[in-house]
Amino acid sequence: MDARRVGGRIAAARRALAAGGSLPVPVLRITNGLAMISLVLSSCDLLRLCSDRSRPLRFPLGGREFATVLCQLASVVYLLSLFGVPSRSGHPKAPASDDEGGGSPRRARAAADAPAAMHAGVEGGDEEIVAAVVSGALPSHHLESRLGDCRRAARLRREALRQVTGRGVEGLPFDGMDYQAILGQCCEMPVGYVQVPVGVAGPLLLDGRQYHVPMATTEGCLVASVNRGCRAIAASGGAVSVLLRDAMSRAPVVKLPSAKRAAELKSFVEAAANFETLASVFNRSSRFGRLQGIRCALAGRNLYIRFTCSSGDAMGMNMVSKGVENVLGYLQNDFPDMDLISLSGNYCSDKKPTAVNWIEGRGKSVVCEATIKGGVVQSVLKTTVQKLVELNIIKNLAGSAVAGALGGFNAHASNIVTALFIATGQDPAQNVESSQCITMLEAVNDGDDLHISVTMPSIEVGTIGGGTCLASQASCLNLLGVRGPNRDSPGANAKLLATIVAGSVLAGELSLLAALAAGQLVRSHMKYNRSSKDVASAAS
Repeated sequence: MDARRVGGRIAAARRALAAGGSLPVPVLRITNGLAMISLVLSSCDLLRLCSDRSRPLRFPLGGREFATVLCQLASVVYLLSLFGVPSRSGHPKAPASDDEGGGSPRRARAAADAPAAMHAGVEGGDEEIVAAVVSGALPSHHLESRLGDCRRAARLRREALRQVTGRGVEGLPFDGMDYQAILGQCCEMPVGYVQVPVGVAGPLLLDGRQYHVPMATTEGCLVASVNRGCRAIAASGGAVSVLLRDAMSRAPVVKLPSAKRAAELKSFVEAAANFETLASVFNRSSRFGRLQGIRCALAGRNLYIRFTCSSGDAMGMNMVSKGVENVLGYLQNDFPDMDLISLSGNYCSDKKPTAVNWIEGRGKSVVCEATIKGGVVQSVLKTTVQKLVELNIIKNLAGSAVAGALGGFNAHASNIVTALFIATGQDPAQNVESSQCITMLEAVNDGDDLHISVTMPSIEVGTIGGGTCLASQASCLNLLGVRGPNRDSPGANAKLLATIVAGSVLAGELSLLAALAAGQLVRSHMKYNRSSKDVASAAS
């Protein structure tokens, strides 16, 4: 095959692309680059051959000379053919007849066979699409990908829901939500959003700084109670917090042929000599996830392996799960008989009140304390130091023990944690372990003042990921000064948020215990938590 035939075939291929199709831009760039390289190299080789007097260029050409000339001619023909197909983007430009009058049959067939792009939309109007969803021809969860418009998908899903159930959701707000932001992040198949009032308690004077605490709740009196606690703390000089530990956990469960074999795996992963190797495997999954420790529990031939790691400003569940998968894949090489039963074996433990979280901690472990002056106890809290100390012993400590509480040695820590979690885009279900708290009260300074502390071993919070991306929740994080990642000190924002949670719980505990000691609980709730409008409608 001579150079003229090669050049002719290249030019024919280019003409075919111009008439009926196109290559992707990356492919064109690669071919153009190869042609340029071939042209340069062949030119250099020809110049060297022509200038070598000891080996003059003769005909017929030898194998090397022939290949050089062939590459030279083919490259020139290819590059010259580009000038016959002008295009701004690198794609060959199609003739006007393809876009006017229906186009060629080949292009029509290609368009019919190609899957619809996400932004191309679904044929038909809103009524046809709703009818398809109602009939089941178009699954509701496919609307976003088929329409390419998340807001429209939510609106049509809402109408389909009305037709299927016969009940409307007119009271459920629709406008004002960025449905694109929640796609693949927060919620599937949305039809609207629920309004939850947000109140602000504070300022909370914590570690020398003031915070105005956003709380999303429908329980009247809660924000007012926390606000009173903040006032008492501020009047006494503020509260102090200490972050004891930062470690998110994930505990897969694996099964081995025998209990002996499971014990061998336990010894292997817990051995100090193997930790660095396992940590290097684990740490490949993230820039911020760093393995801190591994602790195992054995039940027959089932082994529960609890991994703990730091997670930067993220809450860390996905981060630790990816690292665990890496380690399990590595362990499979030495323990091929290991059978993974579940990536989570409930020894983590997520969204359940467990002793392992209460003892070992999960997420951020924080203790927060304050000394409330005796005068403030009387003027702001309307009670005495002695009454508060006695109440805490009998209610929070002895009463919780009688009830068999697991990490529930407090008055209402869950109230404050949940309200803060909803306001700041955390996972509300994780209030289960995040609310584990023991509240301690002591009389100090010869019984004149009150020392109060809350110890919370499992506060699971993050300032990136999940619901923190939503505008409302991001605004609440911004109010606290912890929105997004901390660029200077990764993880600092999430740690600060955990201490604010603990400080807010401290204020809430102080105020509620004071209300109970002073006999004001019912009176306060009747004032702030009962609407005369609701009472009137209930009576009728």
